[in-house]
Amino acid sequence: MNKNHLAIRLKALRTQKRMSQEVLAEASGLSLRTIQRIENGATNPTGDSLKRLSNALNINPDDLLDWAIKEDKRYLIFLNLSALTFLFFPMLGILIPFILWTSKKGKIKNINKLGRNLINFEITWTLLLFFIPFLWFLLSKIGLVAHLTLSTIFIIIGVMYFINFMAIVLNTFRISNDKDAIYNPNIIFLR
Repeated sequence: MNKNHLAIRLKALRTQKRMSQEVLAEASGLSLRTIQRIENGATNPTGDSLKRLSNALNINPDDLLDWAIKEDKRYLIFLNLSALTFLFFPMLGILIPFILWTSKKGKIKNINKLGRNLINFEITWTLLLFFIPFLWFLLSKIGLVAHLTLSTIFIIIGVMYFINFMAIVLNTFRISNDKDAIYNPNIIFLR
């Protein structure tokens, strides 16, 4: 275990949880001096100290030690393809990628950008899927557009599904070729 990397990771997790060194010391039962020495990289914590720190931070001890961001193109592809669950139910195209993204957030290179963009795209797509036929229906009642037939609704929904499917497939190829995924339209809900 590298002291400097552990020190950086501990400090980052502590500040992320908005805890001062004093609060962490009190919550973990360790002395303030011990917390300071670990965060300064002056010492390595014992197994018991690691356990106390992880309990105080409400994290898994592996999260404290697993500081390195790994490259895992297969997981990025899997995350992207998980959005295909929209084919079963539109909300699954948001929920499944969100769960996969948050479980590895900050641990895999480029996952934060990919996860945010994918989920923003899926939320946008889902809103458009329900909003476009509803808007068309309202505009047809006012007389601004032609009356919406059942076959037109199915065509609109089919085109929307095709756009989503193709975006996921094309971005799978982009990810596998080490290029950034492009999701459009994309309203920013997650930053």
